[in-house]
Amino acid sequence: MHMILQPEGWAKPIGYANGVAATGRQVFVGGQVGWNAQCQFETDDFVGQVRQTLMNVVAILAEAGARPEHVTTMTWYFTDKAEYLGNLKGIGQAYREIMGKHFPAMAAMQVVALVEDRAKIEIQATAVIPE
Repeated sequence: MHMILQPEGWAKPIGYANGVAATGRQVFVGGQVGWNAQCQFETDDFVGQVRQTLMNVVAILAEAGARPEHVTTMTWYFTDKAEYLGNLKGIGQAYREIMGKHFPAMAAMQVVALVEDRAKIEIQATAVIPE
């Protein structure tokens, strides 16, 4: 049994789900990018997109009754390693403000491109809600 997670007021995605909760209280967050709930980018700033992407992950977690501290793993995909490394301080600040001081298992990698041309970052997450 699973439940699709679609935050109220967000544009409905085509061909994917924003998130899925599965029996066992695992929550799987599909890759999120730095656009708002209407699928519009408000900035091309790397840290700004990271901030929005993390807020999108948290919004989807909330749909399942999960919180940032329930995240067990995250995968970060970015289009420019140098831009990522050059913004670590800002990324860390945004992360702590949105996710808190909870640090799940993570992987990060540079990719050639993301499906959305303006996206600089995409984050996928899995959470486990305690029984």
